This record gives sequence, structure tokens and C-alpha cells, in this order.
Amino acid sequence: MRETAQQYTQRIVGYLDGKDPLKVQRSTAKKLEKLTRRLSKKQMRRRPGPGKWSIAEILAHLADAEVVGSWRIRQILGANGTQIQAFDQDAWAKTFRYEDRNPKDSLKVFRVLRDNNLSLIKAVPRKLWENHGMHAERGKETIAHIVRMFAGHDLNHLQQVEKIAKDKN
Repeated sequence: MRETAQQYTQRIVGYLDGKDPLKVQRSTAKKLEKLTRRLSKKQMRRRPGPGKWSIAEILAHLADAEVVGSWRIRQILGANGTQIQAFDQDAWAKTFRYEDRNPKDSLKVFRVLRDNNLSLIKAVPRKLWENHGMHAERGKETIAHIVRMFAGHDLNHLQQVEKIAKDKN
């Protein structure tokens, strides 16, 4: 059974468990590099089960999610209360052929986009962190909430990558 938007939000934010979301985001690329450094292409492309993404697919997803986050933050800062479009990650994975993307390239793109997004967030005055958008599926989301969601999203996928990397079959 698919989780509801509220269940998804609770699960993702729950990964933070008191951690600083900006520290989490600053450390993610380095952790991904360390986890994947010694993996072969075959290991990076191995799916852990039916309907589950490989490490290569997760890295491509993380790179694309940074584009989404960047756009959403800019939309909200430019027009408080704006509508935020949802996206179907599985449709993107299929359409943009995540399974064929070079995982090292995806990680490079992720790092560059993440660094850019962190620079943007750092430059935003704290009072604007309460600016919000209306997500099509999840409702009101402030900049502060989006920062927490992206950190939780990182932790979710870091756990997945770590688990797949340990199982080197």
C-alpha cells in the first residue's frame, strides 16, 4: 500500500531525529562519494529487489531532486504562497532513463547543484524561511520545512545506498 502524502512527510522528517538539516545536506555528497568510491559499475547498477532502485538510479534521482528543490525555493522566495507542482519520481526515472545514467556523473551534478542550493539558502534572511508554497499533494510548505524535507530525503537515500553497497552480490 502506498503511503499518503502526510505519512511520507512524517517518515522523511522523522529521519532527522534532531539533526541539523543544513549539516546533513552539507555532508551528503561526501558520504555518497565514500559509499560508492570502490563499487563497480555492475554493483552500482544492481537493483536490490523488484521495483527497487539501484545506486545509480538513486544518484540520478538525487541530482534531479536538487533541480526540483532549487526551483521550488526560488518560486516561493519570488512569490510567497505560490503553487508548487508535485512530480512523479517514477515517471522521471523512466523518462530520463535513470538506469542508464553514469552514476559518477549523477553524483557530480548532485554535488554542484547541492552546493548552489546551500549557498542560496545561506543567503536567504531567516525571516523569509517562513515564506511558503502550496504543494499540490502536501499542502503548505515553508522554506524551513523544505530544508528539513531535503535533509530527511538525503538520510533516507543514504540508508538505501549504504544497504545496497554492503550487499555486494
